[in-house]
Amino acid sequence: MKRILFVCTGNICRSPAADGIARHWAAKLGMQGQVEFDSAGTHAYHDGEAPDPRAQRAAKRRGYELSRLRARPVMPQDFERFDLIVAMDRGHLVWLRRKCPSEHHHKLVMFLSFAERFPDGDVPDPYYGDEDGFERVLDMCEDAVQGILDKYR
Repeated sequence: MKRILFVCTGNICRSPAADGIARHWAAKLGMQGQVEFDSAGTHAYHDGEAPDPRAQRAAKRRGYELSRLRARPVMPQDFERFDLIVAMDRGHLVWLRRKCPSEHHHKLVMFLSFAERFPDGDVPDPYYGDEDGFERVLDMCEDAVQGILDKYR
């Protein structure tokens, strides 16, 4: 089984969106037992909280359920436990490289490196914006998640 961790800042917008979308599509594709997903934040600002209500509403409109997810910070054991640790933007990747033991650096990747329509960039933080920002994040997440699932299918 491959274990994949999505990482953003507070773990209430971008990484739970990717997590929820990945879980949804893995189940739909019959990939249970092949891949496992989780999400975490570089900071514990929202530890234990559900995803941002705007993220939940946007996801629900597309058929994704995020309400059961809870924010948590990246833990030292995550670097060993997960096979792939996926940064939502370059700042997260820099943070992860500083925290990650060198023997696990090969696990650190950019999320959009798996995308076709939104390659090699950052997933913008929608937290301080309007509803459109959450829709754009979902577009990016759907694209990159499909790339990840194709890799492990």
